[in-house]
Amino acid sequence: MSKKINWNSSWLFTKDAALVENSKTAISTDSWGKINLPHTWNGKDGQDGGNDYYRATCYYAKKLSKSLYEGAEEVYIEFEGANSSTDVYVNGKLAVHHDGGYSTFRANITSLLEEENEIIVAVDNAPNDRVYPQMADFTFYGGIYREVNIICVSKAHFDLDYFGGTGIIVTPVVEGKDANVDVKTYFTGLAGSETVKYTVKDGETIVAQVAAPAIENISFSIRDAHLWNGRKDPFLYTLEAVLCDGEKELDAREVKFGCRYYEIDPERGFILNGSEYPLRGVSRHQDRPEIGNALLPEHHKEDAEFIYELGATTIRLAHYQHNQYFIDLCDEMGFVLWAEIPYISQHMPNGRENTISQMKELIVQNYNHPSIFVWGLSNEITMKGTDDPDLLENHHILNDLCHKMDKTRLTTMAIVSMCDMDSEYVQIPDIVSWNHYFGWYGGVTSMNGPWMDNFHAKHPNIPVGMSEYGCEALNWHNSNPEQGDYSEEYQAFYHEELIKQLFTRSYIWATHVWNMYDFAADSRTEGGEDGMNHKGLMTFDRKYKKDSFYAYKAWLSEDPFVHICGKRYVDRVEDVTKVTIYSNLPEVELFANGVSLGKQTNDIHFFYFDVPNAGTTELVAKAGELKDTSKIVKVEEYNNDYRMVESGDVLNWFEITEVEGYFSINDKMSDLITNEGGRNMIMTAISQAMKGQKTLADPTQMIAGPEMMSFLGGFTIKRLLGMMGAMGAKPMTKEQMLAFNTALNQIRK
Repeated sequence: MSKKINWNSSWLFTKDAALVENSKTAISTDSWGKINLPHTWNGKDGQDGGNDYYRATCYYAKKLSKSLYEGAEEVYIEFEGANSSTDVYVNGKLAVHHDGGYSTFRANITSLLEEENEIIVAVDNAPNDRVYPQMADFTFYGGIYREVNIICVSKAHFDLDYFGGTGIIVTPVVEGKDANVDVKTYFTGLAGSETVKYTVKDGETIVAQVAAPAIENISFSIRDAHLWNGRKDPFLYTLEAVLCDGEKELDAREVKFGCRYYEIDPERGFILNGSEYPLRGVSRHQDRPEIGNALLPEHHKEDAEFIYELGATTIRLAHYQHNQYFIDLCDEMGFVLWAEIPYISQHMPNGRENTISQMKELIVQNYNHPSIFVWGLSNEITMKGTDDPDLLENHHILNDLCHKMDKTRLTTMAIVSMCDMDSEYVQIPDIVSWNHYFGWYGGVTSMNGPWMDNFHAKHPNIPVGMSEYGCEALNWHNSNPEQGDYSEEYQAFYHEELIKQLFTRSYIWATHVWNMYDFAADSRTEGGEDGMNHKGLMTFDRKYKKDSFYAYKAWLSEDPFVHICGKRYVDRVEDVTKVTIYSNLPEVELFANGVSLGKQTNDIHFFYFDVPNAGTTELVAKAGELKDTSKIVKVEEYNNDYRMVESGDVLNWFEITEVEGYFSINDKMSDLITNEGGRNMIMTAISQAMKGQKTLADPTQMIAGPEMMSFLGGFTIKRLLGMMGAMGAKPMTKEQMLAFNTALNQIRK
């Protein structure tokens, strides 16, 4: 009978290739570090900014004793995730090479085993032009950051070599009250006498049972099928499959699956089991402070529980295949998932085969999850434009591949904001979704809803969603928040506006906030803390829920609550200050030092009170039987602890010289590029910053066209130059930005 043995403990690790000779080494040497898996070597340098984290080949080593697999006819080693290219050596011989950092892969090592065995794993996250991702706004952590297992099986077993899957593909099709279930099973090593016993259970109750020769396809029916119905009722059946030879059990699998049907209508949005089911949720990155992407099960569980508390019905698994344990949790909790491969930002002509192999692994390894409804082809891949024939062909290949391998799900992709909505590229998948940041990187918040209306009017037969939107917030505060100030108050305002615009448009098939959690992007120099993207509704360490978290909870959660915003913003200079309260109850009353400031009733869940500010004011908000407390304190001068002061080699706002009637780097890009001298200057600066960076977008394409003009409406020159690192270039130094500002001071508006 097969068995799986966790093999995470007591590994050795080194960055020194000299310790590995001919793929073998005396791994007892003290020169190696001792670690347990999961592990990444970028837990710190991948989060501190500078775009200089270690990207190279590192090595893991461990002894494999025969006693661990004694009696097994065949032995596999399984890696659930190693980023991003991996070579596994057994006793100096290559067992497997794998490209792709986010999917499971295995190697049959039976023929390479000796009495005592040495396993060397070379993991490489160095830049190249063929394995995705290579250009993206997040850190590509190197390491064996998920589980490693030894799997012992008989010669005849469920196939372990079929794209990292379980060897079983379950396809339930709902017809009326029943479900017809097709099961495709992959085997290897069969002698011809084997049989398989399939048992379907509802808890401990057997609802179907089939015994058959070990052939690939069987089918059965479930009468009065209990449907998987999202958060309302995420019911799962269990399929047990046992491979036998006579009375001897050779191998066994257990697969969870759900019966459901759906459609995505261009007018009505997402429809689950015949009922409209609005998809309103978040995107998720998986990393955490210091451990990077080397998460433990409790981290995944906590992530899922916070998203559940928010009330979200959907999660976009950005921008790669996520841990199977997390997706299992999503099955059990009823989230509707978008799963995608890391075909992102920069199309690479040499990367086509890698997109195909990663898509095959994504589909095979995740096919049985009822929570997954759409396969994502790519994300913001048209940074250089949509006219590249190779890019278009790559997308057609992936789209056709998805439909060939899975006839039950639709395809989609996340389209960068400035992409022409009439391009051929937009027509490729079944449904589309857009990444818009109007109100943060450019434009204003009020542009989001009308843009969606415009697309819907021009393409009434294409279901459209919003796959990314958001803005950054740290512990900065402002009573008059402005776009680009990184304050918690502006982020709350932004999301209030987006909620009102997006959630009231029923044709939008899904919305996904970017992002549920702050995450590491080592190239970033924004917000006063380098190396981070702070668009999360919660902080990177998951310790603090920003006010915007509660804005969504007010609209999405059925668990009653009331929340006073601005708890970290205590000291205030104004005589009367605005206090915002979020609640999913219809009426809120606010008390200041025990005195009622009145009751408010509305159906938008956002309540605004003007509060006299003198001395110390204790605030109590009441909604039904619930209450929340906070306080404000009157001060004479603004507390500079609330103002962003960037550290390191970056430029602070008070160091920028502005000359009346002339440009500075505080001006908007949309204004500068309408001036011939300003346009030439910024074009030259961007070109120089991108010099030698073959993977970067052409600067003329970056700032040309009406879509980009609209996108850059509120983008300051300083912010653009400071974000060059996110596009793969080294950001301007402080001195270079000051010199550029001085030059701009000579150009009359």
